Amino acid sequence: MIFKRSLSQELLHTAIGAFAVLFGIVIAQRVTYYIGIAANGGIASNAINTLLGFSMLKFLPMLLSLTLFLAVLLTLTRQHRDSEMVIWFSSGQGLAAWIRPILTFSGPVIVLIAFLSLFVTPWATNKSADYKTQLKKQDELATITPGVFKESKHANRVYFVEAFDQLGTTVKNIFIQSIQHQQLGVIVAKEGHRETMTNNDNFLVMLKGRRYEGKPASSEFSSTTFEKYAVRIEAKESKEAPVVIVQALSSKALMSEHTPANNAEIQGRIAIPISALVLVLLAIPLSFVDPRSGRTGNMAMAILIYIVYNNMISIMQAWLVQGHLSPMIGLWPVHLMFTSLTAYLFYLRAFQLPIIPRWWGR
Repeated sequence: MIFKRSLSQELLHTAIGAFAVLFGIVIAQRVTYYIGIAANGGIASNAINTLLGFSMLKFLPMLLSLTLFLAVLLTLTRQHRDSEMVIWFSSGQGLAAWIRPILTFSGPVIVLIAFLSLFVTPWATNKSADYKTQLKKQDELATITPGVFKESKHANRVYFVEAFDQLGTTVKNIFIQSIQHQQLGVIVAKEGHRETMTNNDNFLVMLKGRRYEGKPASSEFSSTTFEKYAVRIEAKESKEAPVVIVQALSSKALMSEHTPANNAEIQGRIAIPISALVLVLLAIPLSFVDPRSGRTGNMAMAILIYIVYNNMISIMQAWLVQGHLSPMIGLWPVHLMFTSLTAYLFYLRAFQLPIIPRWWGR
């Protein structure tokens, strides 16, 4: 009992550490991605946090699955390396006796992974798609980033603002260059704000500024000082018909209409918790390491198996979508193959046979 309690505590601490590292890597990659889009004017800077939240919800089942796999693998590997497994085996317990405590720890997380995969991930994908559609309908003023020049869609106007106020309603030090009727106009103002009229027309109202107008490549120009000047902002009209994303459909909708794409998607969602269970069991025999040999052999093998497992699921999903594979067969051959591999590794360890060749860890 004490040994199992110690195992649960170590598994929990290892899982928390692994999840923190994986979560940090993924969130850093996604933040960099969205900042790059915002810098190019693709999205407004205040939309990054919302898109990032939806994105992390979509990655959460995969992160939890990999966290469980690494937690079990690292914990049992340490016990092999520190010869704690010798005590376990000397007490008359075999390697299969680890299955129950490992499943006791992993079971609730696998149930959470199934819930996230079947319900939360499609919801997050749907909301993210809706939010991106709303962003496409925003006018060009909404995508301006302070300190970055922003060109209009028709390339006839360039905006630049130095900063927003704390509430984000007032912009400071505005620069606008426009070309109308072969006339080049430049407007500079100390501050400005957005105003929406009763007919829903949007205007950028600038205060205390100056307007310069003239012909390009000519020294003739006019200068006008103003106290208040308004520029109409053209609204974006989304002419594209809404695209139905299979990943955004609910699990109930996928099962109600049996198309190849729907079958592949629902089986892919079911495959995530199943693969998490198989990988957790696979980590038990795969964690064996000889204290006198290299420590990287089983970790390299484990990472390779994880990559192959997920890639095979992706390939089988593609075959389902293309109709090359029957929905009755689905992704089950992949799970069956890795379940058989798990049973075979348990068999090897039961007879103390080497799982990994000695040259692998050198």
